[in-house]
Amino acid sequence: MLVLGLETSCDETGVALYDSERGLLADALFSQIDLHRAYGGVVPELASRDHVKRMLPLIRQVLAESGCAPGEIDAIAYTAGPGLVGALLVGASCAQALAFAWGVPALGVHHMEGHLLAPMLEEQPPEFPFVALLVSGGHTQLVRVDGIGRYQLLGESLDDAAGEAFDKTAKLIGLGYPGGPEIARLAESGTPGRFVFPRPMTDRPGLDFSFSGLKTFALNTWQQCRSTGDDGEQTRCDIALAFQQAVVETLTIKCRRALKQTGLKRLVIAGGVSANQALRQSLEKMLAELNGKVFYARPAFCTDNGAMIAYAGCQRLQAGQHEGPSIKVQARWPMEQLPAL
Repeated sequence: MLVLGLETSCDETGVALYDSERGLLADALFSQIDLHRAYGGVVPELASRDHVKRMLPLIRQVLAESGCAPGEIDAIAYTAGPGLVGALLVGASCAQALAFAWGVPALGVHHMEGHLLAPMLEEQPPEFPFVALLVSGGHTQLVRVDGIGRYQLLGESLDDAAGEAFDKTAKLIGLGYPGGPEIARLAESGTPGRFVFPRPMTDRPGLDFSFSGLKTFALNTWQQCRSTGDDGEQTRCDIALAFQQAVVETLTIKCRRALKQTGLKRLVIAGGVSANQALRQSLEKMLAELNGKVFYARPAFCTDNGAMIAYAGCQRLQAGQHEGPSIKVQARWPMEQLPAL
């Protein structure tokens, strides 16, 4: 089955072509970072308009790179949620229009399921069951995964997700957008031990997360430094390192608990924050101690992309899942509501 995947949940337009027998044939991505940087964050209306501008050229690019014609496509998968409604509607309406024109089915895909299954595109994909840590801009979740659509939520963020905390902390200390890569870059030059930030909710049982207090702690530290004139580049690096260490250690502690609770030895990390090298190294070390293994997607497939949507859609389409021609998107969509395959 040859599936065209469209991703437009937020600020990246992704298109990919996935074949159930040959694998990923082509993918293309346009990031809106430069468009939104001037505003310090994503502007939904601008994001939607840019998706409209980029979608068809990217589809033509992917078809040309794969050497496939529209008549060869068997189905179209698109992100139906969660995400920005206006942005989602661009991908959904484009998918349904092309599906009608080409006489093929279209299927809405859950954005976070796409992230969760992205490591399946690698040469050594994980086997079910496993524990998944989903860490993207708006989500931090621990999920037991027994198969596609067989998800048990173990814990989630009660306020800011890890990715949001990275972006907001970066903005508070005067860094650019997006904040995650900026924090990670400065942390490489930070002084270990100068600042020690709390590890939120690790002193109590459970697998939920909370990062809003950590963000406030970073702001207070920065303001104290500024009040004494100690607000140079090195101080920013030291705060970035302390913040990153706190997030990484918190996530690692919770993942260890989840693995112990479930008795599993396989961990998948997915979403934009999974590209953070410090997080990967910490989780790899922890899994080595447990004689387990951690899996993740290549950096290009950690952030939003069309390949993960094409793959996830292909699995569900092959299992017989389908939908009508109506355009439906959901800004909020619990992953546990998805049908099991």
